[in-house]
Amino acid sequence: MTRWLDDDEQRTWRSFLSATQLVNEALDRQLQRDAGMPHTYYMILVALSEAPERSMRMSELAGRAQSSQSRLSHAIARLEERGWVRRDRCPDDRRGNVAVLTGEGFAALEAAAPGHVEEVRRSLFDALTPEQVRRLGEICAAVRNTLER
Repeated sequence: MTRWLDDDEQRTWRSFLSATQLVNEALDRQLQRDAGMPHTYYMILVALSEAPERSMRMSELAGRAQSSQSRLSHAIARLEERGWVRRDRCPDDRRGNVAVLTGEGFAALEAAAPGHVEEVRRSLFDALTPEQVRRLGEICAAVRNTLER
């Protein structure tokens, strides 16, 4: 039996969809304009910058970037063309590849970060009270935990 959304849930669902799409579009526009990269590339660079030795197995990176293996491979190829990332063979598994953030890639990330953070603040956090930020964090964690199981 289908558990249809009630009116309150329907309004919340549609508001959530609209808000997340608008925030993502604002972040993508800002990064394209100011750093010449889509938000997806920025997320890949961040994940690599936070990894030990600024490198990560491609399969793990796909999960962190919430991307399919083929889409990630395409993005990594574009980042390689820019000199921001290189691919190495995985030392423990010769069939696997590791993406490595280059010095040039780290510099591009450092240059893009201040504008990105300002856009995140403007697009999301400036509209919320500290209590709403706390509740939003709890809500997002609950949804993520449910979906990651």
